[in-house]
Amino acid sequence: MITEVQFLNELDLIIKNAIREDIGDGDHTSLSCIPLEAEGKAKLLVKDTGVIAGVEFAKQVFSYVDPDLEVENFMSDGDEVKFGDIVFHVSGKSRSILMAERLVLNAMQRMSAIATKTAFFSNLLKGTSTKVLDTRKTTPGIRALEKWAVKIGGGENHRFALYDMVMIKDNHIDFAGGITAAINRTKKYLAEKK
Repeated sequence: MITEVQFLNELDLIIKNAIREDIGDGDHTSLSCIPLEAEGKAKLLVKDTGVIAGVEFAKQVFSYVDPDLEVENFMSDGDEVKFGDIVFHVSGKSRSILMAERLVLNAMQRMSAIATKTAFFSNLLKGTSTKVLDTRKTTPGIRALEKWAVKIGGGENHRFALYDMVMIKDNHIDFAGGITAAINRTKKYLAEKK
């Protein structure tokens, strides 16, 4: 399974790539109309019911964009939320808040939707030994966020990627020439890897 260090590296890559994608050589709207010294404050206002996810990620994004931004939390990942709740305030340079805002909102909306759906099914299964597991069928480039959201919602992470474990499926069986061949080759491969 993925280590904590690998997971944190994945989050760093997601943040760097998302900022590169969205800001490029600069937020020219903010640069053109907001003075450099302008300070501001924003809040994350909940507009639906569910399970909030991505609070800790948001703090990482704000810190990446501007380490001087201050976040005041009122809610934590995994808390149930309703319309009108305020999850946090962020204050500091107005330009910095605006540069981080879209990544924070997009990530938190996606993560909260996943956590809410996972919590729904996890709650249905309470009292049984059945667990909600995730898969690798994630949005390319943001797997770590989506798997994190599953955990926040009460689910369990299965393998993170192809390097985590062997899992023989029908397509492997077909390409290997049958289940016996797939299993025998896998046993040989694993013995050689020890």
